[in-house]
Amino acid sequence: MFRVALFTALTFACSPATVMADVALVQRAVDQICPLEDMTGLDAQARLPGAWLLNETRRPATGMANVIDLTLDLGAEGVLEINRLQPGGGLRRFTVSLFARQGEKLAPVLQAAADGSCRLRAGRAIRTEADGWVWLDQLEDDLVTLRWSEILQMPWPEGRDPGGIRVALVDSGLAYNLPGIADRLARDATGHPLGYDFWDMDPWPYDGDTGRNPFAPIRHGTAVASVLLREAPSAQVIPLRYPRPDMSRMGDVVAHAADAGARILAMPLGSRSAADWTAFAEALARHDMLAIVSAGNNGQDIDATPLYPATLPLDNMLVVTSSDGFGKLAEGSNWGGQSVDIMLPAERVPVTDFRGAAATASGSSYAVPRLAALAVRLLERDPNLDARSLRAALLARAKPSPFEEEGRLAAGWIADPLDD
Repeated sequence: MFRVALFTALTFACSPATVMADVALVQRAVDQICPLEDMTGLDAQARLPGAWLLNETRRPATGMANVIDLTLDLGAEGVLEINRLQPGGGLRRFTVSLFARQGEKLAPVLQAAADGSCRLRAGRAIRTEADGWVWLDQLEDDLVTLRWSEILQMPWPEGRDPGGIRVALVDSGLAYNLPGIADRLARDATGHPLGYDFWDMDPWPYDGDTGRNPFAPIRHGTAVASVLLREAPSAQVIPLRYPRPDMSRMGDVVAHAADAGARILAMPLGSRSAADWTAFAEALARHDMLAIVSAGNNGQDIDATPLYPATLPLDNMLVVTSSDGFGKLAEGSNWGGQSVDIMLPAERVPVTDFRGAAATASGSSYAVPRLAALAVRLLERDPNLDARSLRAALLARAKPSPFEEEGRLAAGWIADPLDD
């Protein structure tokens, strides 16, 4: 196992003294607060002199709390978030996360995880270097020794535009440094990639949904893109990291994709809030671009329980869900006789993950790139198709499935999206 001292690797970002001070602070929080069997916010505040309780949440609201979340303000030292998982009253996991103040923002710095005996087991640190690289370091139980590192952000690789049909992928971002992806990035005349990060509002949309936990990002976009680029060998991709902090930016996402020359907008994402998608719907209606979106994976009829943007009435959008190879709706995939247009096989699809490793993935998210790839191949044969004509051509390929009940899909099943 590869191990080095963390503070040596952090020379670019901060001093060893600062790193060790952060480690000592997090360690003190574990030592002082974790042993509290009936932890309350005020108890935790009292154990850390100078701390101020900002928030306390206990779930479920009645009876023995299975999860307790605390937020403590430490002044100049930053903010601590504490999570105590105690199903049935017995401690299973205790997590402390330190956020440093950077102007008006809080930046994640260090996280430590302890077991039911309050013994540290592992840590994670976010490290920013002077050259623009950002790393997520996986640490040993001393919170200093490095196990391995993952990329969170990096500069664009050099290259030139590969040509081909442009597809804008709106997702968690893209590991754009990987072989097979770096040479498929849509670029301007100077060779600069056309992607953008609408989450952090910077030019580097590297793969990572940090909404649930900044120290454990969900990597989704790279796997989705790998399907698209394999099934549409001449397509080029415009990676756009979706704006979870402010979904009103979705209008800007659509405009950016259109200005960059995208013919197709691939979107394997959604939410239950109609307000999240108002700007998206208004912007898409103004552009000749076909949006292909996922139906979701809640195992529900989204006609009855709306999911957006899938249930929006837009004539330049298609909604797709996942089936097995025989034409049966995949377990967990959503359906809707009015809202879900097409079903196609998207279970155990071969993908490349953000590390470049081979894997398989399933669900309506992976139906999106399969249908988008088919759309690319149709456009290659007839580049003059507008978005609505392209939509009609795709719908014409859908047929009733012999293994699925009627009324679950608006159009039908495409048994093999590679058969075109």
